[in-house]
Amino acid sequence: MSNKTIGFVGGGRIVRIFLEGWTRAKELPASITVSDPNAELLAKLKGRFPFVASSADDGAAAAKDIVFLAVHPPVVADVAGQIKASLRPDALLVSLAPKFTLAKLTGLLGGFTRLARVIPNAPSVVGAGFNPVAFAPGLAAGDRAEVMALLATLGDCPEVAEEKLEAYAVLTAMGPTYFWFQLHALREVAAGFGLSDAEIVPAMKRMACGATRTLLESGLAPGEVMDLIPVKPLAEMEPQVAGMYRTCLPAIYEKIKP
Repeated sequence: MSNKTIGFVGGGRIVRIFLEGWTRAKELPASITVSDPNAELLAKLKGRFPFVASSADDGAAAAKDIVFLAVHPPVVADVAGQIKASLRPDALLVSLAPKFTLAKLTGLLGGFTRLARVIPNAPSVVGAGFNPVAFAPGLAAGDRAEVMALLATLGDCPEVAEEKLEAYAVLTAMGPTYFWFQLHALREVAAGFGLSDAEIVPAMKRMACGATRTLLESGLAPGEVMDLIPVKPLAEMEPQVAGMYRTCLPAIYEKIKP
């Protein structure tokens, strides 16, 4: 548990994911403040996490020891300009948005350089996240360790080159959305066959994990892996789905690149 005060500027989905992950792991920071102009959102957040202090004033969250900038890219510039006067000289600011580089954030924050960037991952909610992080040059080892300790509770948090963060945004941050609807549909179909949830859940977890490991760790060529199972009920749809990956994902990557 961190003794540092934590501020979240923005109270949306990723804040709920972090708070839920820390709560489940019993690793909640001692003091958490969330700011957002949406009073209804803050009330809902406080209903789920009553220990959180909330405020409509972003300056309240920005005045903490470690500040997470948890707003969408279209408003990062405006919000950064609004909070720069509230940042303490010894604070750490962690941006959770793609597109805005460390250098650009420094400019928006009036020269503030105690920065990190993280691409957050929704499975952090169950401690199974993959949250790559990049640090500003010159940030001390102790400061880096503070950020890493908060992220480690949520899953893996490898330090990566900053220029690769947007690629991770497409691969890991958005990645679950490529599969969740399919896995949910499969779960419903299996239930229709008479399997109980107690039977479906362990089978699906092992199947999904095992399928990924077989593709990545078996040493077989991709074609060989895909030939391990002779019956492929969705084979006719595979070219269409693969085509969507090859067109939609490069397009979104171009949109979020700095």
